[in-house]
Amino acid sequence: MKNNRVVFLYNRMSENPKEDELEVVRQMKFIKKALNVLGYESFEVPFDIHLQAVIAELKKIKPLVVFNLVEMMEGTGALLHISPSILNVLDIPYTGVQLEAMFITTSKVLGKQQMRLLGLPTSDWYTLDQIGKLKKDEMYIVKPIWEDGSLGLDEENIFQGNNKEYIRKLKKLNPKKFFIEQYIDGREFNLSVLGGKKGPEVMPPAEILFKDYPEGKHRIVGYKAKWTEDSFEYNHTPRTFRYKKEDLALVEELKVIAKNCWNAFGLKGYVRVDFRVDKNRKPYILEVNGNPCIAPESGYVAATKQAGLTFPQVVERIIEDALN
Repeated sequence: MKNNRVVFLYNRMSENPKEDELEVVRQMKFIKKALNVLGYESFEVPFDIHLQAVIAELKKIKPLVVFNLVEMMEGTGALLHISPSILNVLDIPYTGVQLEAMFITTSKVLGKQQMRLLGLPTSDWYTLDQIGKLKKDEMYIVKPIWEDGSLGLDEENIFQGNNKEYIRKLKKLNPKKFFIEQYIDGREFNLSVLGGKKGPEVMPPAEILFKDYPEGKHRIVGYKAKWTEDSFEYNHTPRTFRYKKEDLALVEELKVIAKNCWNAFGLKGYVRVDFRVDKNRKPYILEVNGNPCIAPESGYVAATKQAGLTFPQVVERIIEDALN
């Protein structure tokens, strides 16, 4: 009898989950509908620090593949690589980015170091013990190293290199949790890439518009823009797949860089590469986002729809890549 069992491995919810945590549950429900269409039987296994119980459940179910939806462990993304580590040891195929690439891309600092080594364009960055290297006339943004979903990120994180009061606050932060990045004032693009039997395919690029932003308000897609539905940022950052003629060459350049990221990092499944493009039309990779959100309203799903794919087709290709 053919094995058609798919396990959803997902992070166990905290006592008072925020929107970014609850999004995992919405993804799971959406994917489950697609799996039903494709003829798979699905099971749910919550993932937490009690690894023996997780391992025992996986051995009991003996899935064909695990749909890895773990986005944090013990409340942090710094342990995100634990789930693929366990699955590797158990020799169970799993969807999305594999262990080594997951570890590197989850750490924004390691990811940027790898981009530089591979000749991929990314902005300058500094650890918190390099504050003395900041240029007084440059703008910077302080970011969490390990967290995703723009957790801990909003326009209050942007500062000028000569802001002594802000820099005094930075010196109190944990250097293992935060780093400083050059702030690129410009346009923002999301490039979704989907794997499958025929290799990676870049979906139609999306641009995030900063609609009716007042003068002086920094244009970033932070936590409020992603999760706080009653905020100005959430309601004034629509995405578009339409471009002017003069942007076509830029869009093609972004597609090439996104595919280069896939190949250079050894990615699988589904990935989103986020870019900023400065006023001179020079692109910078913000981050390589492995296993991005694929809830119904997500940017990734919007891009696949723009490419003419149904969601069951997307899920089928993600599973194909996991089993390949």
